[in-house]
Amino acid sequence: MNHHHHEGSPHGQDQVKPSAARFWPVLAVFLGIALFLLWEEHQAHIIGALPWVLILVLCPLMHLFMHGGHGRHGRHNDSDREY
Repeated sequence: MNHHHHEGSPHGQDQVKPSAARFWPVLAVFLGIALFLLWEEHQAHIIGALPWVLILVLCPLMHLFMHGGHGRHGRHNDSDREY
């Protein structure tokens, strides 16, 4: 048996598959088109939901900053206070 190897690429390891090289750009274009179409069809719904999304995001933040987290719940003695 006579096995011929091409110089510069033993066993074809240096070559990138053409389908793998085109995957990410095609996916980015597809997602861009899908997001554009979703925005155009559901723009009123998305804008109408923004105040509720803002409230849902701010509630946990207010809990953390206004109550100081969960470290002091249940301990309301005067001896714990620093004056």
